[in-house]
Formats: sequence, structure tokens, C-alpha cells
Amino acid sequence: MEIYIISFVAFTVSILTFFSGFGLGTILTPVFMIFFPVDLAIALTGIVHFFNNMFKLILVGRNADKNVLIRFGIPAVIAALLGSWLLINIPDFKPIFSYHLFGNHYEVYLVKLIISILLIIFASIDLIPYFKNLQFDKNKLPIGGALSGFFGGLSGNQGALRSAFLIKAGLSKESFIGTAVVVSSLVDFTRFSMYATRFNQSGLTDNLNLVIWACLSAICGAFIGHKLLKKMTLKFLQVTVAFMLILVSIALGSGLI
Repeated sequence: MEIYIISFVAFTVSILTFFSGFGLGTILTPVFMIFFPVDLAIALTGIVHFFNNMFKLILVGRNADKNVLIRFGIPAVIAALLGSWLLINIPDFKPIFSYHLFGNHYEVYLVKLIISILLIIFASIDLIPYFKNLQFDKNKLPIGGALSGFFGGLSGNQGALRSAFLIKAGLSKESFIGTAVVVSSLVDFTRFSMYATRFNQSGLTDNLNLVIWACLSAICGAFIGHKLLKKMTLKFLQVTVAFMLILVSIALGSGLI
């Protein structure tokens, strides 16, 4: 049963995240956690996310803006190393508070709360008319890259911050998606190289069939998303990203994910 549920979620979310540039790992991880222990769920999600990115890299990687890629991507990779190192060497992060809702227990962590606040700020910029024509200067891109890479390595949540900066970098929709995919792939490769020892102990080979089906489902979703890209306008893309940022930020800040 878990194969069908996880594959369906991977397929559906992959279509949506093709446009937003984030969300597959954020949404898929809790689904994996329904069926598997936390460490194994993170490992399985990471593999699906990585291979989905590799496929998208083939589809749209050539559209990446090289100047933005250098200014944003290099700081992201360096910061991802730092974030990953902290995660591995300082594993005992304590929740700042917890609560019960509808019979479920939720914990809120400082890192995710900070990300949540940042995301709400960035999302508001896209939805408030006053900020409609606001764009980040090129010299702000290294800051955005460092922030997204660091939090990506530390918590696995890199895509939302990355998209929040890139969506205002003056890119076309094709360049936005292509650049986001290339940066995401670089950060994935960086943090997975740091997580490798932990992954080797998670029993991934016992769930190889599930991983294959989930990867194929996500790749099919990305293929369909690529086909739908031509019908999307940049304004639609900006609003979609903004609303997804808000949803993810609320879920992160409240401890739901």
C-alpha cells in the first residue's frame, strides 16, 4: 500500500514543484514518515529528490542564468557544507516549545521557525502591490545563496528560500526554473556527500523497489510539469510561488512539518 500512496504523492507534488522550484522534499518527507522511521524517511526522500533533480537538470538545466548561478550557487554550496556539518556534529537540537492539537503532538524548532518568518516576509513581497516591481540587486544574490544553502544543509529546507530570492532576480520563467534546478542539484550533491555515512546505515537496499517507483513517479510528474511550462505566465509563477511559500512557512512554523 505504501508504494501506491508514496508514488502518487511523488507524482502529484513533482508537477506542482516544477513551477515553484521547491516542495517535493518538504511534502514527501512527512509521507515517508508515516510508514518508516525518521532517519530512513529522510534518506528515502533524499534519494527521490536527488534523482528528480537530475532529470529536471536534463530538461531545463541549459536555461540557467550563468551569472546568477555563479553569484547565488557558489555561496549556496559553501554554506550547505557548513549547515550539513552542523547537522551531523550537533544532532541534539531541542524544540523551543511543543503543543497538542486534535490528539497529535507537535514540536517547533528554532531553525524552522526562523525559516518560516523569512518565508512569510518574502512571500508578502510578491502579494502586496506596493512591492510589485521590487527586485533584489545582483549584489544581494550571494546572501540569498548562503541562506538557502545553509538552511538546506541544516534542515533539508533549501528550496523555499532559494525560490524567494530567485523569483525577484529579474529572470524569465525558463531561467528561473533552470537556475533553481541547477542550484538545487549542487546543494543536494553537497549535503548528501556529508550525509553519506548516515545513509549507509539506514537499510536503503531493503526498500529499493519503493525508491525506484517513487523516483519514476516523480520523474513522470516533472516531465508533465515541463510540458505545462509553456502555458504558464511569469505572473502566475510568482503568485504560485508566493502562496506555496506561505503554506510551507505556516506548516514549518507550527511544527506540522
